[in-house]
Amino acid sequence: MSDHAATVQDYDPFTPEAMANPTGFLRRIQTESPLAWLPPLDAYLLTRYADVNAALRDKRMDSANMARALQHEELGPVRGAVEMWMGHTVPADHVRFQQLLKRYFTPAMVDRLRPRVRAFTHELLDAVAEKGQMDVVHDLAYPLPANVIAELLGMPVSDREQLQAWSRDILPIFGNGDVQQLREAQRSMLEFHDYLRVLAADRRRAPREDVLSMFMAAEAEGIVTEDEAVANCVLLLFAGHETTANLIANGLVLLFDHPDQFDRLRRDPDLMPSAVEEMLRCGGPAGVIGRIATEPVELAGHTVPAGQHVYLALMAANRDPAVFADPDVFDITRERNRHLAFGMGTYYCLGAALARMETDECLRILLDRCPDLRPAYETPDRQPTPPFGHRLVSLQVTF
Repeated sequence: MSDHAATVQDYDPFTPEAMANPTGFLRRIQTESPLAWLPPLDAYLLTRYADVNAALRDKRMDSANMARALQHEELGPVRGAVEMWMGHTVPADHVRFQQLLKRYFTPAMVDRLRPRVRAFTHELLDAVAEKGQMDVVHDLAYPLPANVIAELLGMPVSDREQLQAWSRDILPIFGNGDVQQLREAQRSMLEFHDYLRVLAADRRRAPREDVLSMFMAAEAEGIVTEDEAVANCVLLLFAGHETTANLIANGLVLLFDHPDQFDRLRRDPDLMPSAVEEMLRCGGPAGVIGRIATEPVELAGHTVPAGQHVYLALMAANRDPAVFADPDVFDITRERNRHLAFGMGTYYCLGAALARMETDECLRILLDRCPDLRPAYETPDRQPTPPFGHRLVSLQVTF
């Protein structure tokens, strides 16, 4: 027990129990210590819905800048790029990017992309149709959002494989990558920057209806620099790619794990929007997010000092029995599903509507085209992503 007030208990997120069953571990913390202390991470943890929701909305809780983890001297270029990312800048810059992108990420844009999402999904399923089996992560969940982001950025179809490779390479920047992995991530990120600068020059000459053209128009107005535009295109690639891929794959595992719900959805595909909300609640792509207190702030009845790192366990908040009846039951007809999977407040996910639409269309088409879809694994092939996370590496199915 540390020297905190008696009600703040210590927990180790790296124990076998925490790594094997993060949901159960977080539930225990939720009942024992509303504000918990994680000594190995030198950080607090919030797990209850009311506390997480309040922290998400609190202007004194700033996004935990990943650039702080990139202090190694030779990682200067990648650190400089991350410092320009929306959500990792000073709040005024974050708002500047958010207002700019809000002009683009409109309901009309999401609807305009819907036919493309359908076409991409059919193309990906056509490629594996004759085999009668596939790895959902590799063959569908990962390439689909990559294609959509490539479309948003105006990248030629021929470059989309390269885009996925870059996205995979930069993953360690978002996790706890070692220096060697971060060096490789930096190399890929800088290659992607060079590629985007060529596309940006083309958009200045001949604008189109894509994100890069929007950024170049904003550059002409003096709102952003080319460096900022290019850096934030990398963020969009990753944020819109990795998270949606995880949502599609995790959503399918939830359906396989709950055959009654799966049958119900097959019989009534119009339940898909509600099913996607429940997938977000039970298996949302961002399990835990980091914040830093910019000034002393009261959390769960305790004063947390300025400069202190705090983890918000969205995955625990989304299963808080005080808010959700039968929180561990996966129910695709759940009403008033006020989950926090996309955050809340200033840093609410800009691409939330796009991720919902992609998952909805993809799973609708998959279930329609593959009525005999079944898992071809005993246990899902998951890789721990501490603290408290898991990432599906592959998902073998037959159909």
